[in-house]
Amino acid sequence: LAIAAVVLFNAFAPTRSAFGAKITNDTDTAGTAPYFTCSAAVGADTANAVFAYRLGEASGSSVATDWSGKGQNGTYQGSMAAVAPSPNACPRDAGTAYQLNGSTSFVSTPTRYTNPTTFSTEVWFRITVAGGMLVGFGSNQVTTSGQHDRQVYLNTAGQLVFGSYNGTTQVVTSPKAYTDGAWHHVVATMSASTGMKLYADGALVASNAAYTTPENYAGYWRIGYDTVSGWPGQPSNFFFTGQMRYAAVYSTVLSATQVANHATAGR
Repeated sequence: LAIAAVVLFNAFAPTRSAFGAKITNDTDTAGTAPYFTCSAAVGADTANAVFAYRLGEASGSSVATDWSGKGQNGTYQGSMAAVAPSPNACPRDAGTAYQLNGSTSFVSTPTRYTNPTTFSTEVWFRITVAGGMLVGFGSNQVTTSGQHDRQVYLNTAGQLVFGSYNGTTQVVTSPKAYTDGAWHHVVATMSASTGMKLYADGALVASNAAYTTPENYAGYWRIGYDTVSGWPGQPSNFFFTGQMRYAAVYSTVLSATQVANHATAGR
């Protein structure tokens, strides 16, 4: 028994190098991720952020604080409730998550932008109800938009859809559904050189390199609600019903490595 115990201990013993300690076994390696928290992972890329919201304010708050340094504070519309789910997205980050009620809750942003053609959108979400918009770009700040694209939403099957419009509607859709009640991380990117890419939980799940130009109009980024009328698989309810954390929009295309780092930091 004593010999077996020594063998077992040695199998999981830390290995050291000149650069520090790392715990390893046959299948797993701890300590190799570049970021330990979502705050650190997103914070590393805020130089190119349009805004970044932790969505961790107290219940009843009206301001979604922009911690990117750009001063683009959002406004909680409708009911704002903070919850402490177990588990929480980004469990090593202190704070709560934002509970969206599926009827009035969403976040509006303060600045009107003209035709953003290169961008990335990002959010952690948890949902059991198929349907609802996660992040999108609309011509109206608060009311239902007449022009709307650059949208990430859940269709009636619970799949993630990233859509853009320029004369015709173009979407890329995840193969699987994400309405299992677990936390998931989604990133959508678009540019003239890369086309459309949709990532889920750190991995590329759908793309279209040929569609590179979104609709040309001025509008606002919105989180949790806007119309998705006319889009493939449109749900009956355009409001997101569930929880969110760490929403951000960037003026650049996040690389596959950046996306993976952000997702890994939240697990």
